[in-house]
Amino acid sequence: PAMVVWFLTIAVTGAVSLVERPQVLVAINPLHAASFFIRNGTHGFLVLGSVVLCITGTEALYADMGHFGRRAIRTAWYGLAFPALLINYFGQGALLLAHPEAAVNPFYGLARGPWLYPMVVISTMATVIASQALISGAFSLTRQAIQLGFAPRLTIVHTSGKQEGQIYLPEVNWLLMVMCVALVLAFKESSALAAAYGMAVTCTMIITSVLFFIVCRAIWRWSLASSVSLLVLFLIFDLSFFAANAHKVADGGWFPLLVAVGGFSILTTWKRGRTMLA
Repeated sequence: PAMVVWFLTIAVTGAVSLVERPQVLVAINPLHAASFFIRNGTHGFLVLGSVVLCITGTEALYADMGHFGRRAIRTAWYGLAFPALLINYFGQGALLLAHPEAAVNPFYGLARGPWLYPMVVISTMATVIASQALISGAFSLTRQAIQLGFAPRLTIVHTSGKQEGQIYLPEVNWLLMVMCVALVLAFKESSALAAAYGMAVTCTMIITSVLFFIVCRAIWRWSLASSVSLLVLFLIFDLSFFAANAHKVADGGWFPLLVAVGGFSILTTWKRGRTMLA
C-alpha cells in the first residue's frame, strides 16, 4: 500500500508540472539526444554515467521480483511503476524549463509549498521499503546459489505458508547490515556511493545480456544470427553506460568490482570443492 501511494504521488506531482509545460514531451524525439552528444562531445558522453542512475531502480525492481515470475513483473511494471516514473521525470524536465534554478533538486521542486514535508515523509517510507526489496532480492539470489550448489547451506526461514518467494536468511541479513554500515563510514559521501552503484549496475546489465544470449542459444534454440543481433543491440546500450562509468573506478567504482571478484571466487571454489568431494 505504501508503494502504491508513493508511485501515485510522484505521478501526480509530475503531471501537474507537465500540464504547465507540455512542450517537454518533444524530448521523446531521439534527435535531441543526438544533437546533445554532438554539441557536448566527451562531456555529453560522460553524462551517461549520471543518467544510468535514473534506471538503476528499474533494474533492481526486476532483480527483486524475479522469483515471483514474469506475470508479477509485467503487471507491477506496466500497470504502475513505469507510467509513474515516466510522468515524474517528464514533470521534472517541465519544471526546469520554467524554473532553471530548480536544478539543485528538481524532484522536491515538484512538491511546492505545504506539500514538501508530506513528500519527504512518503519518500522516507519508500526508501525503507526499497531497501527491504533489495534485501529480499539478496535472500532470493542466495537461496538460488545454495540450490545450485554454489554456496554453503544457510538457514532459510519461510515466512509465508502461501507465497514461496517470501523467505528470510538471517546470516545474509546480518552480513548486509555490517556491509552497509561499513560502506557509509568508509565512503562518507553519497557521490562516492553513486559511483560504486553505477559501476555495479552497468556490469550487471552486461552480464544479464550475455546470459540472455546463452538462454536464446541453449534453451530456446534460436539461430546464431538472431541471438547475436539481439546481443549486439543490448550491448550497444550496456557498454555505453559502462564506459561512461569507467572513469569513476577510482572514486568508488572499485568497490563493487572487488566484491564481485570475492563473490566469484567463493562461489566457484565451493562448486569445485563439492564436485571434487562427490
